[in-house]
Amino acid sequence: MKPKTPLTSLGASGLLALTTLCLTFYLWMFLHAETQLGVAALLVVAGLVVAGARRYGLMARVEQAGEMHVGQSRLWAVASVLILVVALHDSHFELLMICTVLLFTTACLGLTMQFGFTGIPNFAGAAFFGIGSYTTAVLAEHTAVPHLLILALSGVVAAVVGSLLILPVLRTRSHYTALVTIAFGILFKTFLEVNDTLGGPQGLHVPGMSVLGFEFNQGFELFGADVSFYVGYTLLALVICAAAYLVVDVLRRSWIGLSMDVVRTDETAAATFGLHIARWKVLSFILGNFMAGVAGSVYGMTTEFVAPNNFTFADSLLMVSIVILGGLGNSLGLIPAAIIVLVLPEKLQFIQEYRFLFYAALVIVILLFRPDGLIPRKTRLFFKERASA
Repeated sequence: MKPKTPLTSLGASGLLALTTLCLTFYLWMFLHAETQLGVAALLVVAGLVVAGARRYGLMARVEQAGEMHVGQSRLWAVASVLILVVALHDSHFELLMICTVLLFTTACLGLTMQFGFTGIPNFAGAAFFGIGSYTTAVLAEHTAVPHLLILALSGVVAAVVGSLLILPVLRTRSHYTALVTIAFGILFKTFLEVNDTLGGPQGLHVPGMSVLGFEFNQGFELFGADVSFYVGYTLLALVICAAAYLVVDVLRRSWIGLSMDVVRTDETAAATFGLHIARWKVLSFILGNFMAGVAGSVYGMTTEFVAPNNFTFADSLLMVSIVILGGLGNSLGLIPAAIIVLVLPEKLQFIQEYRFLFYAALVIVILLFRPDGLIPRKTRLFFKERASA
């Protein structure tokens, strides 16, 4: 085997830029692909490229470059989304898919804090997502509260409602906690269906976003080109997702994240060393539900409609699968996992119900070769100098 040579600063930056541009171009082609042959060809190309990158060590070099330049990696990720928005400025469906990926990623960042940091298996993510949507529907329709403030209030309501689960969550562990959250999710959907005030099974209309007189639900022209009304929502979803990612990453790197890791790994050892287990579980659970509520608020305004069937247990499983497929506890893997879980089934509609069979088989194959997820979470190192000595 050839010895690994460390990447130079210029080489690492160039590799990150080239990788981002290639991935952006591939996503643009994949979102535009509509024929069976085009989608199949792009999937084959992706498989061959990934296999070749692993075979010749390119994937390891990209990961190393990302670790060397964390800030640049984040900026390139944001730039990739902005490039796609510009390239797809008049494509409604494609922009809606990008917006949906970003909003689900935001909600899954909250689940990552719960599931990946403190070990709380929350299978009611869609319920808290729905609480944010329904709160927005009521406040935007019946009050004069500014819409930006409604986003924050929707997250607060989701966190407050989630606090009702604090006691059973603190008194249970593992699959028992999962059962509590599953029961809450089913109870939430049933409550919406029998509550005529909230529209019952038919749901509610959600007014579009309006900020300083700018109506998000109306398209506009820019430099003579028609711009989809989804552009505004996509940019808003990008800002919220980036802010949520930054919060989660800062917490992960701090002593708060370290305390949460100890609680997840061994509660008995955590208590022995004087850590307040309940405090960190409550913090992760409330903050995670707040993120899901804010994401659900934007989602409701984007689709202009909410109904109980939009927030089922199946949707909660989709969120959990994104968290696990991306790499439990690793925020970076959520976006590629969300693309696979949300976008791929839409592009495979030409094979009708068989698309779910193909999608499930693909996820199984990915986890077979990457059992810890697409981007596994690495061991925390607080003293890198000692570790390298």
